[in-house]
Amino acid sequence: MNTRLTFRQGIIDALPIFFGYFSVSIAFGILSATRGVPVWLATAVSMTAFTGTGQFVWIDLIASGAAIIETLLTMLVINARYFLMSLSYSQKLPANMTLWQRLVVGFGNTDEVFAIAMTRDEPLNFKYLLGLILCSYCGWISGTAVGGLASGIISDTILSALGIALYAMFIALVVPPAKKSKPVLAVVLGAAALNTVMRFIPFLEFLGDGWLVIVSGIAAAAIAAAVFPVKEESETEAAPDETEHEAENIRKGAAVK
Repeated sequence: MNTRLTFRQGIIDALPIFFGYFSVSIAFGILSATRGVPVWLATAVSMTAFTGTGQFVWIDLIASGAAIIETLLTMLVINARYFLMSLSYSQKLPANMTLWQRLVVGFGNTDEVFAIAMTRDEPLNFKYLLGLILCSYCGWISGTAVGGLASGIISDTILSALGIALYAMFIALVVPPAKKSKPVLAVVLGAAALNTVMRFIPFLEFLGDGWLVIVSGIAAAAIAAAVFPVKEESETEAAPDETEHEAENIRKGAAVK
């Protein structure tokens, strides 16, 4: 039976994301400091952007003297995948969710938050999503501030080790549902295989890493949906059972009379 998700449960589910974001954003804070960006500005960017890949690209563009319009367009392309993720997200959101609540959920929609939210069997609600987003958000902001303040103290060896935290977090998020569900496992393996194959196709190089991941993920999901269709009992199929049940009650009543 479905249970109502709570704000506290959202925080608990987001703890792996918190530690993953904290370690990765430390690297962003340190990188920002080495590029001459003040700690307050790097932290402000994390507070308003909240996009890991986009922020690392942003700092390189700022350091290279890129124009504002170029920076904005690049960030738009990098984060375009969230449009597709939000379409899937909207199908699980309650119909009575207000506009400002949807804006909050949209702002906090990251790859990891989306992954956890979509694997929940229970109906999603704003309180749970707020806990999920807020915990993740705090990890990203606090890590940026710590990284900026600790720049010059943390060695390059530790910094390079922090870089793999995001990949470890993805593995921790994907493996449990993949072990429980054959369709999820098929999507994961299929997306990995398609992404590997597409990297060897010359005319797809212009897409870049981010779009290759998006295309391979969508293609793998479409194939898995065709191979593992969801079987739903239609009203027409259920009607004969109900009619037979009513007929049985009539027969029993006639027998009693």
